[in-house]
Amino acid sequence: MTEDRRFKALFFDVDGTLVSFRTHRVPDSAREALCEAHERGVKLYIATGRAAKDLEVLEGIPCDGVVALNGSHCVAGDGRTVGSVPIPRADFEHALALAGQLGFSLAFELDEGLFVNRLSSAAEEWARLVAHPVPVECDLRELFERCECRQMCFFFDVATERRVMAELPGLVASRWCPLFADINVAGTSKATGLELFARVDGFTPAETMAFGDGGNDAAMLRAAGVGVAMGNGCEEALRAADYVTASVDDDGLRRAFELFGIIGRQGSAESATKKCE
Repeated sequence: MTEDRRFKALFFDVDGTLVSFRTHRVPDSAREALCEAHERGVKLYIATGRAAKDLEVLEGIPCDGVVALNGSHCVAGDGRTVGSVPIPRADFEHALALAGQLGFSLAFELDEGLFVNRLSSAAEEWARLVAHPVPVECDLRELFERCECRQMCFFFDVATERRVMAELPGLVASRWCPLFADINVAGTSKATGLELFARVDGFTPAETMAFGDGGNDAAMLRAAGVGVAMGNGCEEALRAADYVTASVDDDGLRRAFELFGIIGRQGSAESATKKCE
């Protein structure tokens, strides 16, 4: 049996956690579990690398706030921005120069979509992976003048990432996919978004549970009272978690809810696996 504790707020990654990469939808078991938990008074927050307005796939699911763009844009349930961390102009210019020198695609992730300096096969593959439109190729300097950019995406491999990020100490890279890395201001993460909502909405990080599967979820899993990795998660997420549940396609979210007594009756250890030390 799990420990008996009260969770006031739950935080969820989207791709690979709520949304299946296979079906591109939220499993019915997860939808039902989320609605039941919310009816019991538990707050529900989305914590994603996506933009705040790129959540149509979650339509119908209750939401008390969104930690968007890996914590760079935090939006309350009523639509108010409660936190924003834009990319500095100097860092953008340096990154754009490196993209030109090393030949990787650089993109802005905005509410209006993903905009890229040069369309690449990696960017096109990203679109297929998440069932999104192919990124729009455009002049990013001109776009930077008109829009507040809080997150860039670099379509490069890990070796190139090490070389590039060594030259951008004011920025941080996080991955949930080998095709690219999300780029945000250093010190910003889903964990900082969780902590911000804890202050704004009146609970403590110890009273939260977080769910994720990617490298960009690891800090949040460690910051939450209990971090739960999906069975399909990457090694970084699995190491950061307190518990591992089944995969998104195998009702992992509902199993964890039942195990911890968030819905139904408290379950048994067969529903989730405690992380091996």
